[in-house]
Amino acid sequence: MPELPEVQALREFLDENLVGKEIARALPVAISVLKTYDPPLSALDGTAVTAVGRHGKFLDIEAGGLHLLVHLARAGWLQWRDVLPSGPPRPGKGPLALRVALTGGDGFDLTEAGTTKRLAVHLVHDPADVPGVARLGPDPLAPGFDRDAFADLLTGERRQIKGALRDQSLIAGIGNAYSDEILHAARMSPFKPVRNLDDAEITTLYAAMRTTLGEAVERSHGLAAGRLKAEKKSGLRVHGRTGEPCPVCGDTIREVSFSDSSLQYCPTCQTGGKPLADRRLSRLLK
Repeated sequence: MPELPEVQALREFLDENLVGKEIARALPVAISVLKTYDPPLSALDGTAVTAVGRHGKFLDIEAGGLHLLVHLARAGWLQWRDVLPSGPPRPGKGPLALRVALTGGDGFDLTEAGTTKRLAVHLVHDPADVPGVARLGPDPLAPGFDRDAFADLLTGERRQIKGALRDQSLIAGIGNAYSDEILHAARMSPFKPVRNLDDAEITTLYAAMRTTLGEAVERSHGLAAGRLKAEKKSGLRVHGRTGEPCPVCGDTIREVSFSDSSLQYCPTCQTGGKPLADRRLSRLLK
């Protein structure tokens, strides 16, 4: 799933390649992708793109006073095309979900792999009209989001750290992959309860979060959209690397599997050398 660093890189890429250009047509291909109908997508025809923003994992393309909000979900992606294929795209079983064609012949496709279709596109007058945007917590890389603001968010939190970091209404933009990376950098178990964190550990977790996300954004800066997936994978130290040696201590990276996802961690760095039980209600063995 694209998370804050990749969506930020897409925002920067589109800011350079899309802003100032005129939209010829926005063409939905998969009927499931469009979540709003008023105003219609045809309202974008002939408008110029004036800005591209980001809200958590949402891309925000502003044109003609409207906002095209895109959430790529787990398997979605944006593919920029210097020359779009001639003729309208045909609905079918392929990955293409929506095409935005520009008057200059270029544009981009939104695609989604797999059979579970969760990619979402909204066309609204105000980003806050999209429930997923309206409920977002603060951006972890925002200049004003300091350690004390982070600590305030965690006050009264009863969940485990992994779940809290992934909650978009608590903190915007962090998903499964970067929560693993943050917790590895902080040397913390993903299943440690937030309420058990002391002040020093909150400081450590905050620093790990800012550093991990900041470095990922920096690695992705200036990359074309087509290279971002490979950059993300190459930069991950534990997530998706089950069975490989930990780059810090050399221990074998282990995995906890759930019904629809998995997490990876280093026992030596994060759990005192003890493995986590690989079941839905996993907890640190004591």
